[in-house]
Amino acid sequence: MMNRKLGTNGPLVSSIGLGCMGMSGAYGQSDDKESIATIERALDLGHNFLDTADYYRLGHNEELISQAIKGKRNKAFLSVKTGQLVTAAPDGSMAPGPVSGHPNHLRNAVFYSLRRLKTDYIDLYTPARVDPAVPIEETVGALADLVQKGLIRYIGLSEASAESIRKAAAEHPITALQIEYSLWSRDIEAEVLPTIRAFGIGLVAYAPLSRGFLSGEIRTPQDLKDSRINMPRYQDENFDKNLALVEKIKTLATAKGCTPAQLAIAWVLAQGDDIITIPGTKRIHYLEENLAAENVPLSREDLQSIEAIVPAGIVSGTRYPERFMNALNR
Repeated sequence: MMNRKLGTNGPLVSSIGLGCMGMSGAYGQSDDKESIATIERALDLGHNFLDTADYYRLGHNEELISQAIKGKRNKAFLSVKTGQLVTAAPDGSMAPGPVSGHPNHLRNAVFYSLRRLKTDYIDLYTPARVDPAVPIEETVGALADLVQKGLIRYIGLSEASAESIRKAAAEHPITALQIEYSLWSRDIEAEVLPTIRAFGIGLVAYAPLSRGFLSGEIRTPQDLKDSRINMPRYQDENFDKNLALVEKIKTLATAKGCTPAQLAIAWVLAQGDDIITIPGTKRIHYLEENLAAENVPLSREDLQSIEAIVPAGIVSGTRYPERFMNALNR
């Protein structure tokens, strides 16, 4: 098990963490018992970074984690996102609404998270998106107050622009930026990645498998029975073009003696020692497969071969529907 420092002045955490969102129904049905066992297995293997959010099924995800870490809080590094409000859809389900980075929201939300998680503090607390209606300095100022009170240990940002990162870092040290980064999502390489490195901010890369597509197990659009059917990369001719790329990745993985998922995760880790990644799963089998990516060394020649097949920008379609893309890079 490999640890990495989260930012220049941050703690040591596992280089591969566990994204827990799918345990609360984000990608099809889930089973609480199996999900808890998966979290416990991650901790037993020394992978301590657990990523959740207070809006994952209205707190269900945090309550699930609290059961898994009972009696072993010291083994877990809890990363919690907040600020993504939800609204009731006509069919009774919950849909993403606006975001809130208002200080009052943060002060209230953190106490509900602490209660659901049954803990006295949260390790990393992160606004899920930058609220355009609230100066980032005010948002970070409120988080800094929570640090002083001992309710949170470190401050994170998510899907923030280079400009917002600079403003935030001037207000208080930022430990980590959580953002999508994978073979298929490399927009941050131009400006955001150099910016966080200049400030000593670690990168928490989510969706390293592009929501499962890079695992090689999705063969047809009919394999999707969840929200991914609304994402452009999984639709129409984009699906076929991207599937052809996956086939090439599978060929490379076979030659390397690993799975496509392991190759994709290893690639993310190879982009810098300041990067950790949090592939999501709700099953022990996939957890163990993902964690084994630490044992896949990629030589310079390997990286060149991957780059030749999957250069930046080759993926077809955006990572979110257009209505959600506006909330990114703010």
